[in-house]
Amino acid sequence: MAVPKRKTSPSKRGMRRSHHNAEAAAQIGSYAESPDTGTLVRRHHATREADGSMWYRGKMIKPAKIKADAEVAAE
Repeated sequence: MAVPKRKTSPSKRGMRRSHHNAEAAAQIGSYAESPDTGTLVRRHHATREADGSMWYRGKMIKPAKIKADAEVAAE
């Protein structure tokens, strides 16, 4: 009878099981409507806007990176 030589760590076990939960979570409704923009966003995740800024729960957590005018003119 085959017996594992080493105990499977919780991390490895979780990585093996993670694929099954992702599909089910997407179908159940892991997306919610943002009260600020009205778009669908993943729950408990920050969203990135078109300008590059990141928002979480109505607050900007990372501003957009803006190139200097000299760099834009050189391109």
